[in-house]
Amino acid sequence: MTEALLQALINGVIAGTILAVPALGFTAIFAVLNYPNFAIGALATVGAYAGWVGNTVFGLPMVAALPLAFAAAAVAGLALQWVAVKPLESAGALMMAIASLAAGLVIENMLRFGFGNDLRGFDLPLLRDWRFGEYRVGPQQVQNFGLALACMALLWAFLRYSRTGRAMRAVADNRDLALLRGVDPARVAAVTVAVGAGLAGMGGMLIGLDTSVDPLVGNRLVLSIFAAAVLGGLGSIPGAVTGAIAIGLAE
Repeated sequence: MTEALLQALINGVIAGTILAVPALGFTAIFAVLNYPNFAIGALATVGAYAGWVGNTVFGLPMVAALPLAFAAAAVAGLALQWVAVKPLESAGALMMAIASLAAGLVIENMLRFGFGNDLRGFDLPLLRDWRFGEYRVGPQQVQNFGLALACMALLWAFLRYSRTGRAMRAVADNRDLALLRGVDPARVAAVTVAVGAGLAGMGGMLIGLDTSVDPLVGNRLVLSIFAAAVLGGLGSIPGAVTGAIAIGLAE
Protein backbone atom coordinates (compact mmCIF):
# COMPACT_ATOMS: atom_id res chain seq x y z
CA MET A 1 0.00 0.00 0.00
CA THR A 2 2.83 2.39 0.91
CA GLU A 3 4.63 1.66 -2.37
CA ALA A 4 1.47 2.33 -4.39
CA LEU A 5 0.89 5.63 -2.57
CA LEU A 6 4.46 6.81 -3.13
CA GLN A 7 4.24 5.83 -6.81
CA ALA A 8 1.05 7.86 -7.11
CA LEU A 9 2.72 10.83 -5.42
CA ILE A 10 5.66 10.69 -7.84
CA ASN A 11 3.28 10.61 -10.80
CA GLY A 12 1.22 13.41 -9.24
CA VAL A 13 4.20 15.73 -8.82
CA ILE A 14 5.25 15.18 -12.44
CA ALA A 15 1.69 15.72 -13.73
CA GLY A 16 1.25 18.80 -11.55
CA THR A 17 4.50 20.33 -12.76
CA ILE A 18 3.39 19.92 -16.38
CA LEU A 19 -0.07 21.36 -15.54
CA ALA A 20 1.67 24.38 -13.97
CA VAL A 21 2.88 25.57 -17.39
CA PRO A 22 -0.58 26.40 -18.86
CA ALA A 23 -1.79 27.46 -15.39
CA LEU A 24 0.96 30.09 -15.37
CA GLY A 25 -0.29 31.37 -18.72
CA PHE A 26 -3.85 31.58 -17.43
CA THR A 27 -2.92 33.42 -14.24
CA ALA A 28 -0.56 35.83 -16.05
CA ILE A 29 -3.37 36.93 -18.38
CA PHE A 30 -5.74 37.32 -15.44
CA ALA A 31 -3.20 39.33 -13.42
CA VAL A 32 -2.62 41.91 -16.17
CA LEU A 33 -5.90 41.98 -18.12
CA ASN A 34 -8.25 41.18 -15.20
CA TYR A 35 -10.39 38.54 -16.88
CA PRO A 36 -10.26 34.73 -17.01
CA ASN A 37 -9.33 33.57 -20.50
CA PHE A 38 -11.24 30.32 -20.93
CA ALA A 39 -9.79 29.82 -24.40
CA ILE A 40 -6.65 28.59 -22.63
CA GLY A 41 -7.63 24.98 -23.37
CA ALA A 42 -8.04 25.63 -27.09
CA LEU A 43 -4.69 27.43 -27.15
CA ALA A 44 -3.10 24.42 -25.46
CA THR A 45 -4.54 22.29 -28.26
CA VAL A 46 -3.05 24.64 -30.87
CA GLY A 47 0.33 24.20 -29.24
CA ALA A 48 -0.05 20.43 -29.07
CA TYR A 49 -0.80 20.21 -32.80
CA ALA A 50 1.97 22.67 -33.70
CA GLY A 51 4.49 20.59 -31.74
CA TRP A 52 3.16 17.41 -33.32
CA VAL A 53 3.54 18.87 -36.83
CA GLY A 54 7.05 20.06 -36.02
CA ASN A 55 8.01 16.62 -34.73
CA THR A 56 6.30 14.28 -37.20
CA VAL A 57 6.32 16.38 -40.38
CA PHE A 58 9.57 18.34 -40.05
CA GLY A 59 11.41 15.85 -37.87
CA LEU A 60 12.18 18.29 -35.06
CA PRO A 61 13.27 16.93 -31.69
CA MET A 62 11.12 17.79 -28.69
CA VAL A 63 13.30 20.67 -27.51
CA ALA A 64 13.10 22.30 -30.95
CA ALA A 65 9.37 21.63 -31.39
CA LEU A 66 8.51 23.29 -28.07
CA PRO A 67 9.25 26.86 -29.28
CA LEU A 68 7.08 26.13 -32.33
CA ALA A 69 4.22 25.21 -29.98
CA PHE A 70 4.81 28.47 -28.10
CA ALA A 71 4.82 30.58 -31.26
CA ALA A 72 1.70 29.01 -32.79
CA ALA A 73 -0.32 29.38 -29.58
CA ALA A 74 0.95 32.94 -29.07
CA VAL A 75 -0.21 33.98 -32.54
CA ALA A 76 -3.57 32.28 -32.02
CA GLY A 77 -3.93 33.95 -28.62
CA LEU A 78 -3.21 37.41 -30.00
CA ALA A 79 -5.67 36.91 -32.87
CA LEU A 80 -8.32 35.72 -30.43
CA GLN A 81 -7.68 38.72 -28.16
CA TRP A 82 -7.94 41.30 -30.93
CA VAL A 83 -10.91 39.77 -32.76
CA ALA A 84 -13.11 38.37 -30.00
CA VAL A 85 -12.14 39.81 -26.62
CA LYS A 86 -10.77 43.36 -26.99
CA PRO A 87 -13.95 44.75 -28.63
CA LEU A 88 -15.84 43.77 -25.45
CA GLU A 89 -13.49 45.42 -22.94
CA SER A 90 -16.03 48.11 -22.13
CA ALA A 91 -18.64 45.43 -21.34
CA GLY A 92 -16.63 44.05 -18.44
CA ALA A 93 -14.73 40.94 -17.42
CA LEU A 94 -17.71 38.59 -17.62
CA MET A 95 -18.41 39.35 -21.27
CA MET A 96 -14.70 39.06 -22.09
CA ALA A 97 -14.58 35.65 -20.40
CA ILE A 98 -17.66 34.48 -22.32
CA ALA A 99 -16.14 35.75 -25.58
CA SER A 100 -12.93 33.84 -24.89
CA LEU A 101 -14.92 30.68 -24.22
CA ALA A 102 -16.83 31.05 -27.49
CA ALA A 103 -13.64 31.79 -29.43
CA GLY A 104 -12.03 28.72 -27.90
CA LEU A 105 -14.86 26.57 -29.23
CA VAL A 106 -14.34 28.04 -32.70
CA ILE A 107 -10.61 27.24 -32.56
CA GLU A 108 -11.26 23.67 -31.42
CA ASN A 109 -13.66 23.06 -34.29
CA MET A 110 -11.23 24.59 -36.79
CA LEU A 111 -8.62 22.12 -35.57
CA ARG A 112 -11.12 19.29 -35.84
CA PHE A 113 -11.90 20.34 -39.41
CA GLY A 114 -8.22 20.53 -40.31
CA PHE A 115 -6.83 17.48 -38.50
CA GLY A 116 -9.87 15.26 -37.92
CA ASN A 117 -10.75 13.51 -34.69
CA ASP A 118 -8.12 10.77 -34.78
CA LEU A 119 -5.68 10.43 -31.91
CA ARG A 120 -2.18 11.41 -32.99
CA GLY A 121 1.07 10.53 -31.28
CA PHE A 122 4.52 12.04 -31.40
CA ASP A 123 7.35 10.22 -33.16
CA LEU A 124 9.10 8.98 -30.04
CA PRO A 125 11.19 5.90 -29.39
CA LEU A 126 9.69 3.21 -27.17
CA LEU A 127 11.74 3.06 -23.98
CA ARG A 128 11.46 0.90 -20.91
CA ASP A 129 10.52 2.54 -17.62
CA TRP A 130 13.32 3.28 -15.22
CA ARG A 131 12.96 1.21 -12.06
CA PHE A 132 14.10 2.36 -8.63
CA GLY A 133 13.30 -0.55 -6.35
CA GLU A 134 9.52 -0.83 -6.36
CA TYR A 135 9.01 2.47 -8.17
CA ARG A 136 8.89 3.17 -11.90
CA VAL A 137 9.33 6.38 -13.86
CA GLY A 138 9.05 6.66 -17.64
CA PRO A 139 11.93 8.38 -19.48
CA GLN A 140 9.37 10.53 -21.31
CA GLN A 141 7.88 11.58 -17.96
CA VAL A 142 11.31 12.70 -16.80
CA GLN A 143 11.90 14.62 -20.04
CA ASN A 144 8.51 16.31 -19.80
CA PHE A 145 9.19 17.17 -16.16
CA GLY A 146 12.53 18.73 -17.08
CA LEU A 147 11.04 20.69 -19.99
CA ALA A 148 8.25 22.01 -17.76
CA LEU A 149 10.80 23.15 -15.17
CA ALA A 150 12.82 24.83 -17.92
CA CYS A 151 9.71 26.70 -19.14
CA MET A 152 8.99 27.93 -15.62
CA ALA A 153 12.60 28.99 -15.11
CA LEU A 154 12.58 30.98 -18.37
CA LEU A 155 9.32 32.69 -17.36
CA TRP A 156 10.79 33.59 -13.96
CA ALA A 157 13.90 35.06 -15.58
CA PHE A 158 11.79 36.99 -18.11
CA LEU A 159 9.58 38.52 -15.41
CA ARG A 160 12.47 39.33 -13.10
CA TYR A 161 15.21 40.59 -15.40
CA SER A 162 13.65 41.87 -18.63
CA ARG A 163 12.24 45.38 -18.94
CA THR A 164 9.02 44.04 -20.46
CA GLY A 165 8.65 41.48 -17.68
CA ARG A 166 9.06 44.17 -15.03
CA ALA A 167 6.43 46.25 -16.83
CA MET A 168 4.04 43.29 -16.73
CA ARG A 169 4.62 42.93 -12.99
CA ALA A 170 4.07 46.65 -12.50
CA VAL A 171 0.74 46.63 -14.33
CA ALA A 172 -0.37 43.55 -12.40
CA ASP A 173 0.54 45.20 -9.06
CA ASN A 174 -0.81 48.71 -9.69
CA ARG A 175 -2.07 49.70 -13.13
CA ASP A 176 -2.46 53.41 -12.32
CA LEU A 177 1.03 53.74 -10.87
CA ALA A 178 2.46 51.89 -13.87
CA LEU A 179 0.75 54.37 -16.20
CA LEU A 180 2.30 57.26 -14.27
CA ARG A 181 5.72 55.65 -14.76
CA GLY A 182 5.22 55.64 -18.53
CA VAL A 183 4.29 51.99 -19.06
CA ASP A 184 2.28 51.42 -22.25
CA PRO A 185 -0.70 49.27 -21.17
CA ALA A 186 -1.61 48.21 -24.72
CA ARG A 187 1.90 46.89 -25.36
CA VAL A 188 2.03 45.14 -22.00
CA ALA A 189 -1.39 43.57 -22.63
CA ALA A 190 -0.28 42.24 -26.03
CA VAL A 191 2.94 40.78 -24.63
CA THR A 192 1.04 39.22 -21.72
CA VAL A 193 -1.47 37.55 -24.03
CA ALA A 194 1.32 36.25 -26.26
CA VAL A 195 3.31 34.90 -23.31
CA GLY A 196 0.26 33.43 -21.58
CA ALA A 197 -1.03 31.78 -24.74
CA GLY A 198 2.46 30.54 -25.59
CA LEU A 199 2.79 28.92 -22.17
CA ALA A 200 -0.57 27.24 -22.72
CA GLY A 201 0.68 25.95 -26.07
CA MET A 202 3.83 24.49 -24.54
CA GLY A 203 1.77 22.93 -21.77
CA GLY A 204 -0.55 21.37 -24.34
CA MET A 205 2.40 19.89 -26.21
CA LEU A 206 3.91 18.46 -23.00
CA ILE A 207 0.61 16.83 -22.13
CA GLY A 208 0.30 15.55 -25.70
CA LEU A 209 3.74 13.98 -25.31
CA ASP A 210 2.55 12.21 -22.20
CA THR A 211 -0.74 11.00 -23.76
CA SER A 212 -1.82 11.81 -27.32
CA VAL A 213 -3.08 14.74 -29.38
CA ASP A 214 -6.70 15.28 -30.44
CA PRO A 215 -8.94 18.34 -30.86
CA LEU A 216 -10.14 18.13 -27.24
CA VAL A 217 -6.80 17.60 -25.51
CA GLY A 218 -6.87 21.16 -24.19
CA ASN A 219 -10.57 21.19 -23.42
CA ARG A 220 -10.00 18.39 -20.91
CA LEU A 221 -7.48 20.61 -19.12
CA VAL A 222 -9.55 23.76 -18.67
CA LEU A 223 -11.13 22.79 -15.36
CA SER A 224 -7.82 21.63 -13.89
CA ILE A 225 -6.02 24.78 -15.08
CA PHE A 226 -8.72 27.02 -13.62
CA ALA A 227 -8.77 25.06 -10.36
CA ALA A 228 -4.98 25.30 -10.06
CA ALA A 229 -5.03 29.07 -10.63
CA VAL A 230 -7.88 29.61 -8.16
CA LEU A 231 -6.34 27.31 -5.55
CA GLY A 232 -3.04 29.20 -5.71
CA GLY A 233 -4.72 32.61 -5.87
CA LEU A 234 -5.74 34.14 -9.19
CA GLY A 235 -2.98 36.39 -10.45
CA SER A 236 -0.24 34.78 -8.35
CA ILE A 237 2.60 33.20 -10.32
CA PRO A 238 4.01 31.13 -7.41
CA GLY A 239 0.45 30.27 -6.41
CA ALA A 240 -0.31 28.85 -9.85
CA VAL A 241 2.64 26.46 -9.55
CA THR A 242 1.64 25.42 -6.04
CA GLY A 243 -1.99 24.98 -7.06
CA ALA A 244 -1.06 22.93 -10.12
CA ILE A 245 1.09 20.54 -8.11
CA ALA A 246 -1.72 20.20 -5.54
CA ILE A 247 -4.21 19.40 -8.33
CA GLY A 248 -1.76 16.90 -9.85
CA LEU A 249 -1.39 15.14 -6.51
CA ALA A 250 -5.14 15.14 -5.90
CA GLU A 251 -5.90 13.72 -9.33
